[in-house]
Amino acid sequence: MANVPDDLKYSKDHEWVRSLGKGQVQVGITDHAQRQLGDIVYVELPKTGDRLDQYEPFGSVESVKAVSEIFMPLTGRISAVNESLNDEPEQVNTDPFGDGWLVQVELSDPKALDGLLTAAEYRDFIQQDSSD
Repeated sequence: MANVPDDLKYSKDHEWVRSLGKGQVQVGITDHAQRQLGDIVYVELPKTGDRLDQYEPFGSVESVKAVSEIFMPLTGRISAVNESLNDEPEQVNTDPFGDGWLVQVELSDPKALDGLLTAAEYRDFIQQDSSD
């Protein structure tokens, strides 16, 4: 079973969101997603300052199996990008909830966090998805 930390929020597109306070969040892909992708060899991310809407693609992750788009879980402006992934994209595999984070976002509406899945809801979602 994939690791699903209880202190994060989740999207049905398999991104996790960590509140950093003051309307800032950190975003990455879930353990489940990185397992499905396999060994990640390249990560394409947006530029700091880019403004993105919820569900809009904001980058891609390339693995030995496929290239997958990453979708913005909430509307906001990119306030930081994890530049270390340029040289070490495998951090998304080895530490998806830590060093493998993708972007930090200044949210347009911090209350939108409430619309994301809880850890329990995400666990149910991936279990349902796996059994289909």
